[in-house]
Amino acid sequence: MTQTILVVDDEPEIVRLLRSYLEKDGYRVATAYNGEEALYVARHEKPDLVVLDILMPKMDGLAFTRQIRREQDVPIIMLTARAEETDRIVGLEMGADDYVTKPFSPREVVARVRAVLRRAQPKPEAPPILRAGPIVLDRAEHTVAVAEEPVELTPTEFDILETLMRDPGRVFSREEILEAVHGVAFEAYERTVDAHVKNLRHKIEADPATPQYVLTVRGAGYRLNPELDDDT
Repeated sequence: MTQTILVVDDEPEIVRLLRSYLEKDGYRVATAYNGEEALYVARHEKPDLVVLDILMPKMDGLAFTRQIRREQDVPIIMLTARAEETDRIVGLEMGADDYVTKPFSPREVVARVRAVLRRAQPKPEAPPILRAGPIVLDRAEHTVAVAEEPVELTPTEFDILETLMRDPGRVFSREEILEAVHGVAFEAYERTVDAHVKNLRHKIEADPATPQYVLTVRGAGYRLNPELDDDT
């Protein structure tokens, strides 16, 4: 089902820009230009997430958040100016899930929308120990062994491997891996995933140049080989 994002800002150009980027990413977008209008739209549209400016006429973002929190448990990302540190703190204390500082990159806002929606979704609890062929990952002990040999991984390498092992065979984009590991993805950081995967392969693969466990899907990202067996 297509998720609905409510974008609220009294600057029409910001609303237009965010709507364009969010719709390109597959979301349905509702809009409003002040807090009172946003409250009306939220009550009728029941959005999955609200992107909300703080400084607006008629009803500001903080007043909107205070009211909507009495009615709906909808995730909220606030848009703030750099000088509004107090408002950011108050907004987070009132229950905002994240904030983005103006001026912002629309792509960053889309990434944060994805990250907040992912965190808001109930996730099935993974078993304490994940197994894929000769790889055993113990989530509780934070240890990894390959063919019964312990392997020392950095926290980021561990999190990447755990993400892939939770869903063997599924292709994860670099952006999705960053969101899973760090909570949000940024364009400049996506390339670091390749470096982490390279280091991970050097630690768990018999021949990192021809990996058998963590596979590259050209133009898409990475996946864990779904056909692993103990003799791989």
